[in-house]
This record gives sequence, C-alpha cells and structure tokens, in this order.
Amino acid sequence: MGHEQTGLSTVRPEDSRFGLDDGHGAAGGPGHGKHGYTALALGALGVVYGDIGTSPLYALRETLLAATGGQENVVIPPTVVIGVLSLILWSLVIVVTLKYVVLLMRADNNGEGGILTLVALAQRALGRNRSRAALLLGMIGAGLFYGDTVITPAISVLSAVEGVKLVTPVLDDYILWIASAILIGLFVVQSHGTQRVATFFGPIMLIWFVTLAGLGIYHIADDLTIFRSINPYYALMFFHDHAGVALAVLGSVCLAVTGAEALYGDMGHFGRGPIRGAWLYVVFPALWLNYLGQGALILSDPSAIDNPFYRLAPEGFLLPFVVLATVATIIASQSVITGAFSLTRQAIQLGLLPRMEIRHTSEQTSGQIYVPRVNLMLLIVVLILVWSFRTSSSLSHAYGISVFGTMVVSSMLAAIVIRRHWGWSLPATAAIILPFLLVDLSFFSANMLKLFHGGYVPVLLAMALTVVMWTWMRGTKILFDKTRKTDVPLLELVGMLSKSPPARVKGMAVFLTSDPETAPASLLHNLKHNKVLHERNVILTVRSVDTPRVAEEERVRLSRITDDFWRVDLVYGYMESPNVPKGLAMLRKQGFKFDIMSTSFFLSRRSIKPSPQSGMPVWQDNLFISLTKSATDATSFFQIPTGRVVEVGTQVTV
Repeated sequence: MGHEQTGLSTVRPEDSRFGLDDGHGAAGGPGHGKHGYTALALGALGVVYGDIGTSPLYALRETLLAATGGQENVVIPPTVVIGVLSLILWSLVIVVTLKYVVLLMRADNNGEGGILTLVALAQRALGRNRSRAALLLGMIGAGLFYGDTVITPAISVLSAVEGVKLVTPVLDDYILWIASAILIGLFVVQSHGTQRVATFFGPIMLIWFVTLAGLGIYHIADDLTIFRSINPYYALMFFHDHAGVALAVLGSVCLAVTGAEALYGDMGHFGRGPIRGAWLYVVFPALWLNYLGQGALILSDPSAIDNPFYRLAPEGFLLPFVVLATVATIIASQSVITGAFSLTRQAIQLGLLPRMEIRHTSEQTSGQIYVPRVNLMLLIVVLILVWSFRTSSSLSHAYGISVFGTMVVSSMLAAIVIRRHWGWSLPATAAIILPFLLVDLSFFSANMLKLFHGGYVPVLLAMALTVVMWTWMRGTKILFDKTRKTDVPLLELVGMLSKSPPARVKGMAVFLTSDPETAPASLLHNLKHNKVLHERNVILTVRSVDTPRVAEEERVRLSRITDDFWRVDLVYGYMESPNVPKGLAMLRKQGFKFDIMSTSFFLSRRSIKPSPQSGMPVWQDNLFISLTKSATDATSFFQIPTGRVVEVGTQVTV
C-alpha cells in the first residue's frame, strides 16, 4: 500500500489493528448450525487432517533411521522400536490433543483460529503501544507457515510416489518425473477453484483413515509386545538409554505431528466441535493403530524398515494402496496451498504485503480464492525442492524447523493471550504454558541439528518473508508520515471551496484515501487541472479490522461534512476481500443515492524515489520501492469497474 489509492487505514501509524489468521481460506464461523455435525466433521477430515493424516507414510521410518544413525541394514533392538513408537504416540497426545484440541481451540477470534489470530488477541490485550513484539512474532510465524506450505507438497507427494518402487522397480528412475507431473497438475488446477473437488475430499480421507486403521489392526498381531509403547515409561527410558541419538530422534518424531496447526487454523470453517470430534473419534485412533501396526511389523520382520508403511499392504493390494496414498497426499497438499492463499489475502488486507491479484473461485464460499502470483512462486519452490533433495527421506530434514518454529511462536503468543486476554494469574499461565513451550522448544532445538542438511530452507524463507513484511510496514509508515506533513486538511479545503466554489459538474466523485482527515491528492489534482467539482463528493476510506468478518450492518459508515462532501468508511474483516461498488450500494439503505453509472472513482498513484534521509537503509528503500511497483492496481483489488476510474500520478521521495 505504498499508494494513496489503497484507501486502507491500516497503514496509519496510530493504528495497530493487525489481527491475523492462517486459516485455510475457510468460510466464516457463523452458520455452523446450518450444517450437520457429521457433515462438518467429514469436511474437516478432507481439509484439516490431510497433512497430519499422511505423516505415517514417512514418520516412523525416518525416526527409526535416526535412531540407527541412518543405517538401513541393521537389526533394530525391540526396545528401540517400542521407545521410538512411544515417543510418536505421546507426541500426538501432548502436542495435538492437549495443546491444540484442548487448549488453543479455546482461543478464538469471533470463531476464527490460527497462529495469527493469536496475534490479534495478543495485540488487543497488550494495547497499541506494546503490541509490536506480538506483530513481529506473527510475521515470523507467517513466514514459517509459508515454509511448511512448500515442503508439505514436496515431501508428501514424493513419499507416496516412492511406493511405486515396491510395485515395479522399473519405474525407480522416473519417481521424480512422476512426482513433478503430479505437483504441476496440482498447482495448475488451482485457478479453477477447489469447490467441486473439495466435495470428495472428506469421503476419500475417511476411506484413507479407515484403511490406516484396518492395516494397523491387521499387523498388530505380528508382535503383541508393541502394546508396551502405550506406556510413556518406554519413551523416557529411550532417552536414558540412547542419549547420544535422542536429540536426532526427537527431530524426526516431529514428522508425526506436522499439520497440527490446521486443527486450530480451520476452526472458523468447521467449528470447534466437529474438528475435535473428527480428531478424537477418527483421526487419532486411526493414526495410533497404524503406527502400532508398523511397529509390530518391524518387530516381526526387521527388513520392513525400508518402507514399513507400504509393507503393511497385503500382496495384491499394494498398487491400489499406492494410488490411495497419492490421492491423500494431493489432498494434504491442497490444504496447505489454500492456506497460503488465505494467509496472503489476510496479510494484504492488514498492510503486511503489497496488493496482489485475488480471484474468487466460488460464489458460495468466500474462502475459495486463488492468488496467481503466490501459486506460481509456490510451484517453482516446490519443484526446486523435489529436484534438489530427490527423496522424501532427504527432504524430511527440512520439515521440522518450520513446523515447530510455528508452534514455539504459538505457545509464546498463547501465554500473552491467557495472561492478558483471559486474565489468568501468572502462576496459572506458567503452569499451563511452560510444559507445552518446553516440548515445542525441545522439538525445535532437535530440528536445528538439521539446519545444514536441509533445515535452512524454511529458515531462509521465513527470514526473507519477515524482512519483506517488516519493510512494507516501515515503508508505508514513513510514506504516510512524510506525505501528511504536506497534505491539506480536508475540512480546511472544504471551507475554501465553499467560499470560492469552482465550476460544478453532474454526478458523484469518489476519492479513495488512506487518511480521511486530509484532502486526497487526486481531489487536489482534479481541482488544479480540471478546475471542476462534482455535485456530490465522497472521501472514501477502506479499513481493515482485527475481526475475521464484519456484519453487513457495520460494513459502511456515512458522515456528512457539507451538502457537497461526505465521508464514507468501508470496513472489512481480515478474511474478507473489499468490494467498493457493493459497499457503496449499501448506502441506499441510509437514504444516500448511489448510481455506479454516474459515479467516477479518482485514485492517486504515487511514484516513489529513494532518499538517504528516509529512515531505512538504502537496500530497504529499494526493496520497498520494488514492492510498490509490484502491487496490483487498486482498480482490480477493490473490484471497481475500469470504465469508471480516473488515475492521477504524483511523485514522492522517501
């Protein structure tokens, strides 16, 4: 928003309303009752649990390999198998069930959840002057989420396609090509929307989880001693007996809980109850049984360590199982891609990123959106990862840092929310958060061992995105402060025009601005060059607030300055896309006539030049200027008819 025509008041330095969310583009919380609990729970299986539901493909294998120092052709002692499996099972209990399902899902913002919703709640609790740290944490969390977004499709699809080697070794040399073709197809279809496909996601994932549970039960009898892994004593004993590899093992155990953020992030779409029900009654039991089955299989046949997941399939069922696993990983990938689109829209709305083209692919569901620029960037990075790491095992090294980096951030923000927003005492807050934070930090520290073996990927990506968002924030603030010094107060201008009125023309003129207190540059230029004033003039500001959605009755606010001049505020939640014509049409209910065919929209486009006295380093100045140039024009972003727009250019030095 380096241009005045954005009209978003979130660029104002005195405003700190940066409520955020990383939900996967879901529709709003209201209306859950219109859908059956079962239908919502089934939908949650397809959207929420795709990522964590496909983790059995690689989690146990990679963890056991970490326990053996990466050696595949060794016999693993039964105590190691049981200890590792106990770590995985209890990580699901502590991290997913207790932290997310029981605790964090209580922290919602008008029904919406996600790590960046915690930012909104934390900022509200801390107040404007002390919320910068929470905002920075949110930026880091958002950057790490994008890291997860590119790694999840790469590792999930690769791990599924690698099962082809067990069907026919002839295709071994074509694994990367097959995976690349699937991924390219996945990103290409994004432009068509996922509404129709999403209808089938839930039932397919239900079949997937039933299959996981069934195959697990089928193999548990291979060695019933695997039930000892239910006792957390064996997890603790593993650390005691294998201290040398414990940290490396912990870095792989985290693969079992990837996707846990989705439980919280998609709460606004499906509701707290259906998501909890789907986890407790379907997903968690299916994952637990499948891991038990894999463990029992390895105890009875140590050679199965090469791919214990696919070894579960009976002879003759391997090929259908590979196909089902591939479909499940595509669904898992779809979930995080949609989440990236949603997060991008929220960041744009809140002034953290420049405007980008956003296409709505569904008339019924506001969350069904497509962001072409993000889609292309994700595809390029995903393909680079696939061809750079070449195997899901190698790629697993890059996975955990982004996942548990996000979880550490969520625990820190949750502490602020519980202490400040919920009003808990400091001892009570510490008692509830410290155990989770210690677990998250342990996993994060363990994954830092992989920093130079692939873990640098999400770290560099998160750092780059944080720098971009922080630069955009600083740049827009500097730009606002500088232009405000030379701007003419609106009321002063209106008074001057009343005393010395220019020529009048019929119709209504709408001037978009981010600061309703000063005269828009487009208005001043219109008066200077055209020397005319319309019959009615509207100073329009589009604001974003820290709630996911805004009720229709609160969407538009009208205030009279004179009979000729009016101020209009259009208010949107951070999960909504602004539509100026529709918003202005709502003025008719307030008796204010609005006809799009007799209305002209005046926008001011600023050309920005760097200055040594800007307050930012030269490189950051240049980055900010490049971001302003890359921004999508306001006409498209605010969905204004192109034939009704007049743009005025100005040059500003910052």
